[in-house]
Amino acid sequence: MTYLDLTHPVLAHMPAYPGDPLPEIRCIAEIETDGFTDHQITSGMHIGTHMDAPLHMLAGGARVTELEVAHFFGRGVLLTAKDRALIDVDVLDGVQLQHGDIVLINTGFHHQFWQPAYYANYPELSPALAEALVTAGVSMLGLDTPSPDRAPFAIHKILLRKPVLIIENLTNLDALAATLDGPTGFDIVALPAKFHTDAAPIRVVAVGRAMSRGQSREP
Repeated sequence: MTYLDLTHPVLAHMPAYPGDPLPEIRCIAEIETDGFTDHQITSGMHIGTHMDAPLHMLAGGARVTELEVAHFFGRGVLLTAKDRALIDVDVLDGVQLQHGDIVLINTGFHHQFWQPAYYANYPELSPALAEALVTAGVSMLGLDTPSPDRAPFAIHKILLRKPVLIIENLTNLDALAATLDGPTGFDIVALPAKFHTDAAPIRVVAVGRAMSRGQSREP
């Protein structure tokens, strides 16, 4: 069994979606003076690798605390869509999706995470691809970009009405691709923190069933 972490670490002043506050992490107790260490974090819910619940875009939608735990586990499917402004339904050519799959799309954009271009030039999903994922009954879509779309966020709404939960700001997808002989062969564990909110930070781990180069890696 191999494990690959697909999650950005949460760091003070890491990049945030334009208009969102930057996170702050402050040490509020130290072993030398208090006998223990403690930290305080101030952050929006859409920082770093996180999951959108339906309430993020849909009035009356479910919060993270109201989601079925079964959503957070599934067969992984890795699609490649590099050097595209629009990710269309053709990325599914030759791929047989199953109900409950967790689909990840490797755009290569995670390499831009610390650059201004990350929030300015990211690719978007087409409505046709979003509808195809809904029709297939996938449980989650994971992206190495900050969003599947831009305002008025039509793709978010197509997915979250199902709901197809959305993971944003993945990393390490090139490393995942390098371990695989095809789009499948791994499972995903994607556990959000149980905040009573519209979104939450999430730890995403690929668990290899048929990875070809057999070593656990960290980003």
